[in-house]
Amino acid sequence: MSNDFASALKVAGAGLLAAGTLAAGAALGAAAERALMARTARRDEEWELEGFDAKILELPAEDGTLLHVEIDEPEDPAAAGITVIFAHGYALSLDSWYFQRKELQGRARLVTYDQRSHGRSGRAEFDTHHVDQLGRDLWHIIEAVAPTGPLVLIGHSMGGMTVMALAEQHPELFAERVYGVALVATTAGGLKQGSLGLPAALGGVVNRVVPIAAAALAKRKEVVEFGRRSSSDLALVLTRAYSFGSLASEQAGRFVARMIDATPIDVLAEFLPALQEHDKRAALPILQQTEVLVIVGSSDRLTPKAYSEEIVRAIPGAEFVVIPNGGHMVNIEFHEEVDELIGGLLDRVWRNVRSLRAAQ
Repeated sequence: MSNDFASALKVAGAGLLAAGTLAAGAALGAAAERALMARTARRDEEWELEGFDAKILELPAEDGTLLHVEIDEPEDPAAAGITVIFAHGYALSLDSWYFQRKELQGRARLVTYDQRSHGRSGRAEFDTHHVDQLGRDLWHIIEAVAPTGPLVLIGHSMGGMTVMALAEQHPELFAERVYGVALVATTAGGLKQGSLGLPAALGGVVNRVVPIAAAALAKRKEVVEFGRRSSSDLALVLTRAYSFGSLASEQAGRFVARMIDATPIDVLAEFLPALQEHDKRAALPILQQTEVLVIVGSSDRLTPKAYSEEIVRAIPGAEFVVIPNGGHMVNIEFHEEVDELIGGLLDRVWRNVRSLRAAQ
């Protein structure tokens, strides 16, 4: 095997791992990966992530799948006049919104939830692992916990796709009740043509191979899950490479890696084809009826800036912010900036709601 071909295989394997589909074979170079972590990761103190005094629901979806939902009620009843709902991304959990949830405490009624088969939500049937179903789940949550009043919807990655699916299914909701939307590191379509940050030709090969490799690995999930547990150093390095654009702290890397590791390999495999086929470009104009904020990191390898630029072109007037050196997990990596931007969106929504109420 030539050195060039061997190198290409290594890069392709890294792309697959970054997509969350390969986590086995970790014995490769664990000591070297530890050394790389020691040289490149910013050090910080052990994160002390405080809990939330939330109301917790296990809400049955339309097919009976239990969705784990947490509701943070503000102390001031007036602040409960707006409900903010956070939808997280692929292979993550509601914990990925920790910093934004912390920042917005007391400023509105906050709802976070785990997508089906993710986090603490129940395991769903494989044929429900697609974006349209996620949109229906979000609608079900809104009907159950926020049936009236103004809404702000915030989606990261697959969560942004979820919001787009909801818009396609219920455009009237965006005309009548949704006052604000934040789309963070997401796309309206075209992932299948993405490169995963690799050279274009190699990225295309990886994208074609990913679903096949994922399906094959899912059939050997016991072996793969053992490999994931055995490969924390390698997996952490790859998680950092594809989650962050800067030399993010080791704590940030481990925070994201824990969420990915908690997502079963077969769930990752079953969602992949749906994400690659996702196309909600036609639904984007529906969002123009709301305050729209689009955020992306300049170094996002999974949903690069071009995807966000396409969204903004379809929604004239949307606020568009590119965070320098930010990666796909920009809401964790540069959470202070994202906190401020989403807080600003909420402030604008509050002004609009109050103006509308004053005019009535």
